[in-house]
Amino acid sequence: MTQSDLQWEFLQCLAQLIEFAKSNGYKLTAGDLYRDPRVHGEFGKKKGYGAARSVHKLRMAIDLNLFVDGEYRTDTDAHRELGEYWESLHDKARWGGHFSDGNHYSFEYWGVK
Repeated sequence: MTQSDLQWEFLQCLAQLIEFAKSNGYKLTAGDLYRDPRVHGEFGKKKGYGAARSVHKLRMAIDLNLFVDGEYRTDTDAHRELGEYWESLHDKARWGGHFSDGNHYSFEYWGVK
């Protein structure tokens, strides 16, 4: 499977996650999706904020802003239902709630979540 194939699968799963969130009364807005190497460094190089080996740089991660009953929620536990659903969608799907980054939804690639 090529990187672009996996990026396509990531976006399809993201669409399912958004629909799931909507049908369960959550509202989402987008945070970081793609971290441009001109600003953040090539994969494996640290520049700016974020990790050197970030799947955001490979277009396979997104940080989602979550609103529950109109309230912006930053706590990991508020994302739990979405995170568990996300991980059920694909064998590469990883939720940041397992590593103190509850709003992070990604696909594992090259061993990076």
